[in-house]
Amino acid sequence: MFAIYNNNGLSFRSTIDNLYTLSNVDSIARVRNNTEEGLPKDHSLKSKKKLYENQNIEEAKAVYKKMANIDTKEPIFHVEDLMTRDVISLNEDNTLLEAYELMQEHEFRQIPVLKKDDNQIIGLVTQEFILDLLVGDLEFAQNIMQRELSTFDFNEVITSDPITDIRRVAKVMVDFSLTAIPVVDQNDNLLGIVSRANILKAVANTPPMQIWG
Repeated sequence: MFAIYNNNGLSFRSTIDNLYTLSNVDSIARVRNNTEEGLPKDHSLKSKKKLYENQNIEEAKAVYKKMANIDTKEPIFHVEDLMTRDVISLNEDNTLLEAYELMQEHEFRQIPVLKKDDNQIIGLVTQEFILDLLVGDLEFAQNIMQRELSTFDFNEVITSDPITDIRRVAKVMVDFSLTAIPVVDQNDNLLGIVSRANILKAVANTPPMQIWG
């Protein structure tokens, strides 16, 4: 499942087939994200079970494999299995200067912009977006940098549902020249972002390339 957001919020949510029928989809700007990549690590505390409680043989096998350093990786099928979860975002009352400074600090190329009231994604502020604004009006560059993000019109951004098949996400990335896609749930909450680097690292670390199985 995919969705498209713009300054007015959600404008489309449907299947990949319907995504390709949109007349304005070619106008969507290329997405570039440079957030820290890699397979997500779960540091949460989980309830522990006794090894042989209820004759849990499979769990015992898993523990043995881990102790014996035997690969226990599971197949990856959905975006949520490999997306980057810690995504820094801005809201619409931040200024363009604050967006630029955040990009410089974290070496990002883009940052999602959220509505202040409900945290719904409305666009992506990118290095290219800022450069275009400044080059287009160099005389008033300082004033432009002080404007709030809510005063700009962002290009529409394609997002993915967390349980979308990773192969479909990869296809959309290739077909629309995207290097990353934000991951949003059915309530319009930003959950993470998945990039080409995430997918390549998953392929390299998931034998035998089960991501395509």
